[in-house]
Amino acid sequence: MKKNGIGGGNTRTGLVFEGKTDLKTLLNAMNDYSVDNNNTVFYKDKKVGYIFVKHDLYKFLKREKIDWSKYISKRLLPDSSIYVLLNNVFYIIECKYQEVGGSVDEKLQTCDFKKKQYKKLLSSLNVEVEYIYILNDWFRKHPYKDVLDYIHSVGCDYYFNYIPLKRLGLPVPEENSKG
Repeated sequence: MKKNGIGGGNTRTGLVFEGKTDLKTLLNAMNDYSVDNNNTVFYKDKKVGYIFVKHDLYKFLKREKIDWSKYISKRLLPDSSIYVLLNNVFYIIECKYQEVGGSVDEKLQTCDFKKKQYKKLLSSLNVEVEYIYILNDWFRKHPYKDVLDYIHSVGCDYYFNYIPLKRLGLPVPEENSKG
């Protein structure tokens, strides 16, 4: 069991983020999942998606012959993103961890703008775009209620410390994590 009761059964059904854990590490730790050196995600040896961190997204767009500057005026650098082939959805995942008040408070309010920018950027790929925050328990405090409500009201989403694989359209392994 992990801090704040996170972990346990969730290690089979979702990804438990601790600090700045990345998607590749989390998926590689799960039964039936592997991520190769090109950040291609496999489930039971079947290609199910691609992971991108920061500038990797632009390398992918270049391979797809997409000039990002024709769609948006400034590069956006997602903490992590995953293009899930199974449902043709590009998930932008931003991890926000706070232990004291600060600038992250206002950054949470930018999800609507950023989601719209990513939709423009990825429009030629004909994919859906989802924008999801992974937040630590700091954001469970009452002063964040309005901003958390706002995130949902503009079609974005958030989870605390964990994101279900099903939310990402990824298969759930039959057994507990590797190890």
